[in-house]
Amino acid sequence: MRILLIGKNGQIGWELQRELEGLGEITAPGREELDLCDTVQIRQIVNEVRPDLIVNAAAYTAVDKAEEEPELAMAINGTAPGVLAEAAKKTGSALIHYSTDYVFDGNKTSGAYREEDTPNPLNIYGKTKLAGEQAITRQGIPHLILRTSGIYGSRGKNFMLTILKLAKEGKELKIVNDQVNSPTWCGAVALATRQIIASLVDPTEKQFSENMNKVSGIYQLSCGDETSWYGFAQAFLGHSKETGHAKIIPIPTSEYPTPARRPLRSVLSNAKIERVLGIKMPLWDEALKQCLEKK
Repeated sequence: MRILLIGKNGQIGWELQRELEGLGEITAPGREELDLCDTVQIRQIVNEVRPDLIVNAAAYTAVDKAEEEPELAMAINGTAPGVLAEAAKKTGSALIHYSTDYVFDGNKTSGAYREEDTPNPLNIYGKTKLAGEQAITRQGIPHLILRTSGIYGSRGKNFMLTILKLAKEGKELKIVNDQVNSPTWCGAVALATRQIIASLVDPTEKQFSENMNKVSGIYQLSCGDETSWYGFAQAFLGHSKETGHAKIIPIPTSEYPTPARRPLRSVLSNAKIERVLGIKMPLWDEALKQCLEKK
């Protein structure tokens, strides 16, 4: 099987490069080889590789900066996925794409968000990611759109690494405690993606696209249970000898204004992906331990 992996240097993409080994022949262009703002280049690389599967782990993820750069965010998060899907349609490729809990407004009064709940993003980032979902769906190709939440890992830029750095510098930290989600380790997302792909490969006929077509759609893939950013920070700081005694103060979102509005509660339900694809994600605190041990 030929796999085209896009976004190999991102948090999920870096883990995917390792998890997808052995599943097929992987082509993983870097930014210097593939500019997602260049629709001609996107079509060319899909046509050249003619993959059985495209895995798009690339995204514009700077939530606040997106408010200043809406066109760039839309080009990468909204337009490029649609062009990938359009190119995939011509080559008979299937597509796996990652989206976000920020497609929701956080106003659901009870329970976790399900795939059939109506999106209503509060910020540019969420709006562009929703546009990407819709662009893929319109093409009608075999696809999986995997919504995740609070991605972090031991490399790149993320909330955990930022807070750990500030804590080591001895700074007092004020962290919001009224934004609740399910922090999700990128390694757990990559492993689940591998399991999904492996389950859809026919060992004799290898009719991957046909198998994916039977389960195509939007699924949610985040770690289980929920916590606030403050609760998450307490957990990972407590695991570190260097930062275990760092002083952190819980504050409401109203005391920490940001350019982009965030949903106050964006917990995702994994019930569909567990029922249809047999994927069981770890609880967020279990995944955190795995991440820190691997680090």
